[in-house]
Amino acid sequence: MKHQVPTRALSVRGLLHLPLLVRPDGRVSRRDVADELHRTADRLRDDLRSVDALIPRDEFPLSDLRFVRLKNDVADEVFGRLHYLRSARAGSVNFALVDPLSGRPVTLCSVSPLEWMRVGRQLQKQFGVPLGAAYDVSRVYSFDVAPPNAISCLLAKVRQAIRQELPSAQVLTTAVDPNLGFTGASYRSANWRQWMSITARPYLYVDGLYASPRQLRTRFGGANLAELGAANRSHRFEQSRVRLLNSVIFCCRLRGVTEHVAPDDYRLLRR
Repeated sequence: MKHQVPTRALSVRGLLHLPLLVRPDGRVSRRDVADELHRTADRLRDDLRSVDALIPRDEFPLSDLRFVRLKNDVADEVFGRLHYLRSARAGSVNFALVDPLSGRPVTLCSVSPLEWMRVGRQLQKQFGVPLGAAYDVSRVYSFDVAPPNAISCLLAKVRQAIRQELPSAQVLTTAVDPNLGFTGASYRSANWRQWMSITARPYLYVDGLYASPRQLRTRFGGANLAELGAANRSHRFEQSRVRLLNSVIFCCRLRGVTEHVAPDDYRLLRR
């Protein structure tokens, strides 16, 4: 790719926008894919330039990276520009493994109170986790210089930190979207377990760019595409046209062993 952007980040962003290109017959042209990848690479290159001062340059072994509570302004810049959602989660606390010389984040994540009530109620019903005692790893980003196992190492340290800082917290959760190539391998390596899954919803787009329902509500005051289209004629609102895979919910007990759930016992939650 002539744009010289990270392949992994380009792949995730490309997969996020690919469902918009699918034709009614279920096919997508190679030309459409190539054009989208070039547009995506251009946007990613601009985003990288905008946070150039925060990008780590050197590779270090995992044992040399320092675990820190990351300043919100730094995390917001990285997540707002480089995470595939291009947004930070308000009200989060942020942690990172940082370069021991420059202090730049190599691998970082956000932890937020769990707002997904369907998941919260299922945790209460099936696993005895009180409402308000679950926290969500809502954002994760790892630069290309990160050593192997950086994310799973960060997750283990975050578990310790949250356990100390929030005595009432019982469980960490996260949602893994397999449509973007994510498998949850780093969570499994950190001894998280799949506890449930949740039905996929169509990806939403404004003027050809992905926007989450939260972003639509913040920007336009709602997430109903028909209503938004009628009220905002200068914008094009669309949704993906292909069936998406369900998201997987991984969980980790903050104290004790996280119990294994057999596949037959996974609950599929409806949105």
